[in-house]
Amino acid sequence: MINKFLSLLKGKKKLPDDLNYGDEKTILKTGNVKQRKELASHPKTHPEVLYYLADDKSADVRRRIAKNAATPIQADEKLVDDKDDEVRKELAVKIARLMPDLAENEHNTLRDNTIKLLERLANDQLPKVRALISEELKLSSKVPKYIITKLAMDMEAIVSAPILEYSPLLNDIDLKEIIAAGASEAALVAIANRSFLSEDVSDEIAISLEIPAVAALLTNRDAQIREDTLDKIIDQAQTVEELHKSLCMRPHLSVRAMKRITGFVASALVHLLMENNDVDEDVTDELLDNVRQRIASERIGQKEEDVLISQARDFMSRGMLDDKFVIKQIESNRRDLLIACLSLMADMQVETIRKIIFSKSGRAVTALAWKAGLKMLTGYEIQTKLSLVPKAQLVSAKKGKDYPMSEDELIWHLSYFSEE
Repeated sequence: MINKFLSLLKGKKKLPDDLNYGDEKTILKTGNVKQRKELASHPKTHPEVLYYLADDKSADVRRRIAKNAATPIQADEKLVDDKDDEVRKELAVKIARLMPDLAENEHNTLRDNTIKLLERLANDQLPKVRALISEELKLSSKVPKYIITKLAMDMEAIVSAPILEYSPLLNDIDLKEIIAAGASEAALVAIANRSFLSEDVSDEIAISLEIPAVAALLTNRDAQIREDTLDKIIDQAQTVEELHKSLCMRPHLSVRAMKRITGFVASALVHLLMENNDVDEDVTDELLDNVRQRIASERIGQKEEDVLISQARDFMSRGMLDDKFVIKQIESNRRDLLIACLSLMADMQVETIRKIIFSKSGRAVTALAWKAGLKMLTGYEIQTKLSLVPKAQLVSAKKGKDYPMSEDELIWHLSYFSEE
């Protein structure tokens, strides 16, 4: 009888839905691995059969048992210490997803046992198992807080970071205690990325002096930062270039703060600062003028300029002076090298290039880009990120890519800077 039943199953991709308890026991006793795997994952398999399959010698079968939502808690308890990592991973995901659905006021055996299982999995020796639980529970408010706290304090960033960044169960006191306990850089970054971060927690992150965390704090639009805390960050940022872009991405800065920032950041970042802060035209012009004056005061000596021209000639001989090269130099804030390169590309004196760059004339800068053989879109990048042309003076591309002026007009604008 048994052999006849099993022979009927041969060649079938899936077990039939109308298996009875006797059929299941037959597969349990004499079925092959494929049949037991199907039985282990079937949603209608009897709980007793699933319980016995939790001891199956095949790890593939046990993984199916761990994943099956119909598996009884008693079988899950067998798998919580399974030697196969993948079995515990499957179990971790299932239990973590099940936990929030159990009513908090139901102090029944099922809820209590599920919590115990979750605790044990949250202490699993494999970080990936703990990380799976963390990822599943990061947004839940219906989990025992001590489990969330345990995950938040985990030494592995893949475990702690999701909880620290998203868990609604962590309050300011919890976060400050975690920071005070010596949180890792990754943990501080996760906290800095939280929505609606309070001024108190922001203060603690700023005090930590962890550059990636402070950078994340600055770019988090929901983070509240006190004015005096921001002043301290600006003080620090003057000698820490990694913070420059993050500062320029910070919204709602005061005019005073922006003036301080434009006193040391690269010219390529100034328009980014303007884009993220709604300031009127007069303030914008004042800030841009301050940057131009600063750059003019940073003029290099003749010896350094000769070295840069020599480098520019080398780049030209290797065919490197193109649009991509120019954009890279702008983004890397290699202003003086780029001016030397533009001098060769446009066949003009370095001092003439410098005058055009800082003329505040979008048309003159556009004409320079044309003379250097660059695309109009590159010319626009030079206007905004190198020359700091005021918004009202910017020249945009025609039809999204073409120069908007005739050749005669372009030459005419360059004639104002003609060399004697």
